[in-house]
Amino acid sequence: IELTAAAPAPVADWAAPLAGRTALVTGAARGIGASVASVLARDGARVICLDVPQTGDELARTADTLGATALPLDITADDAAQRIAAAVPDGLDVLVHNAGITRDRRLANMPADRWAPVLDVNLDSVLRTTDALLAAGTVHRGGRIVATASIAGIAGNNGQTNYAASKAGIIGLVRALAPRAAADHGVTVNAVAPGFIETKMTAAVPLLIREAGRRMNSLGQGGLPVDVAETTAWFAQPASTAVNGQVVRVCGQSLLGA
Repeated sequence: IELTAAAPAPVADWAAPLAGRTALVTGAARGIGASVASVLARDGARVICLDVPQTGDELARTADTLGATALPLDITADDAAQRIAAAVPDGLDVLVHNAGITRDRRLANMPADRWAPVLDVNLDSVLRTTDALLAAGTVHRGGRIVATASIAGIAGNNGQTNYAASKAGIIGLVRALAPRAAADHGVTVNAVAPGFIETKMTAAVPLLIREAGRRMNSLGQGGLPVDVAETTAWFAQPASTAVNGQVVRVCGQSLLGA
């Protein structure tokens, strides 16, 4: 981690460092997104859980469990940023871009209908909504933007060229946007790069590949969504003002990209 010279914001209560702050998490119906929403709520934030309308029941359950607000919305919609801004008229303090999909196929056999949706959800929507919400002033000065990248975006991954490209794009976006966002809007921009995390998405991976992912790190096991969530919450804390433009791996010292 490289720190800037920015002074950390004061924290009134370390048991609830996000008290009085509003956070929005995309892809929050399940998996890593639901865990991120849970940890932010634990830290005192008022949380808005965003996911596609097709996840309606899961999204509602997650939000109800946390005392959060459900926002069924396709983040790739042309008016997504405007609808987010309308849902949070008092603005946001924390914006977590976690929504992501996979459409795995080797590059030689990759049709456009598997390439384009992954880039649209995982990368393009992040750029569009972030730009619009910053321009509109929806993200407050002193706010935090955190994106979910991946070890695949650092090291690549066989059969996941589209996914790896989208996550490498997130890393580049964070590093390029962070100085401007801090200077123009007083907002930090960072990313967390998970390794192999045990979720429904990774449960669909063939068994041998799953086992290789679990064992290819110093801990010899897969990570849990809460591991990623705790790192995201650390980025979101007021005391992390000096952390900007950083990508933190949550991978158990994975060999990939080492």
